[in-house]
Amino acid sequence: ETILPFTRLLGGPMDYTPGIFEIKMNAYDTTKKEQVHTTLAKQLALYVTMYSPLQMAADLPENYEKHMDAFQFIKDVPADWQESIYLEAEPGDYLTVVRKDKHSEKWFLGAITDENARETEIKLDFLSPNKKYVAVIYEDGKDADWQKNPKSYRIKTLNITNKSKIKLHLAKGGGTAISFDPITN
Repeated sequence: ETILPFTRLLGGPMDYTPGIFEIKMNAYDTTKKEQVHTTLAKQLALYVTMYSPLQMAADLPENYEKHMDAFQFIKDVPADWQESIYLEAEPGDYLTVVRKDKHSEKWFLGAITDENARETEIKLDFLSPNKKYVAVIYEDGKDADWQKNPKSYRIKTLNITNKSKIKLHLAKGGGTAISFDPITN
């Protein structure tokens, strides 16, 4: 996922199926040792980093029912955009992109990393000046790890402006997804 935006996606949108919440296949068959190389938070971030105007929820409904708070991001994220800004990237290693909803003033951020954990700080100067936003952050939990604890995540809410900065913690194989909703008085 850290290579496709610089290869296949240069030609335009592609079909991609993020949103896997049951990451370890032994949940279905105890003899299975395979798993998706991801965290739950990274699965949410993929809805932003992988441009596909035909989105889907790729897991079973019962797996979403266990994490309805995280599933909220999938319900909120649009499928098409009026603007995309790549904030930081190293092909094969990490990617942070923000996209503005095609039909509103909402922004969404997706940040993903490879097998290495990553700490970074993102300036929010892409947001409209003189506006306040509610940022809902879906991030890897402190103990998240794509192999050992892929379903560890936390959700927090901040009030921010375009002068704010947000520190991101991406676990090994992890990610962060953020929605920025303008506050209307």
